[in-house]
Amino acid sequence: MSTRARILAFVAIVVVLVIGAGLYVLRTGSEVRAERAADPVAPETPVSSVIDGPRIVFKHTGIDNELGVVAIVPLDDPGGPRAFTGVTCDRVAARASGASCLYTDAGIATSFEDREYDADWQLIDSSDLPGIPSRTRLSPDGTLAASTVFVTGHSYMSTGFSTSTEVHTFGGGKRWGNLEKFQLVIDGKPVDPVDRNIWGVTFVDDRTFYATVGTGGTTWLVEGDLDTRTLTAVSEHAECPSLSPDGSKVAFKVDVDPGRKIVWQIAVLDLASGERTLLANGPRGLDDQVAWLDDDTIMYGLPRAEEPGVTDVWSVDATADATPQLLIEQAWSPTVVP
Repeated sequence: MSTRARILAFVAIVVVLVIGAGLYVLRTGSEVRAERAADPVAPETPVSSVIDGPRIVFKHTGIDNELGVVAIVPLDDPGGPRAFTGVTCDRVAARASGASCLYTDAGIATSFEDREYDADWQLIDSSDLPGIPSRTRLSPDGTLAASTVFVTGHSYMSTGFSTSTEVHTFGGGKRWGNLEKFQLVIDGKPVDPVDRNIWGVTFVDDRTFYATVGTGGTTWLVEGDLDTRTLTAVSEHAECPSLSPDGSKVAFKVDVDPGRKIVWQIAVLDLASGERTLLANGPRGLDDQVAWLDDDTIMYGLPRAEEPGVTDVWSVDATADATPQLLIEQAWSPTVVP
């Protein structure tokens, strides 16, 4: 066979394979859409009926036509019909004045965005993110936003993960940049470890916040100050903090099996006394930044082992012997808007 004939034969084979793959994708896509259409549709209610009252905002994770869409339920009826906003997010945080949405655009070249919406879920600002969305939070009055993403390219990272965490004015305006540039203070001394990672911001007010700093194989709960650009260690072995609405307690994840395998449980730190309470009946395997349902109750997302991609939101009292309760089915990334 001549060279030209071989080339033509190869091209013909490639064309057949591409057409076959395209038909398979189209057939599979049709089957998935048909399956989703046959599934029960999640109960719906108009957004206008819940947007003014106390509510819980979250990402819907049911395998249906609203997968990934931000939903809302009344605070006093979390298991009731949900209102869908039409906004799709990987992570969402909300206040009465608006919402922060971290979004993955899985186009030809995958990109990531920080999208911000007003109280009526209309887009008011957007900016590029440098990596995969992980966490977002808003300050109590909604004037500041924080985002954490997973990034690559840090030369000191041979294993584990690397993050980029930033704080900025909601809706555009001032940016404080990557929190890795802030001065870290541990045991009263300024330190500058090259391997520091920062994630999981929770705001006290428009100046102060808590976050996690990881360095040298240890994690620290730190108090951040935007005016002085400092991060001051408060407590060791704490990840993904969340400040209670009354500002008296911080809940976070703790690895209860260090040195062997990571086993997360929830702990609560009383800021006045320094007393730490481990929730003995709390979820093992938690991989979420918890949030507060009220001053005494924590909520968090957990994946369903038997249904990949589906998660539920659970709640648990912030006491040592409390038992978790299912709060919202098919949900993730919850926020209370009082």
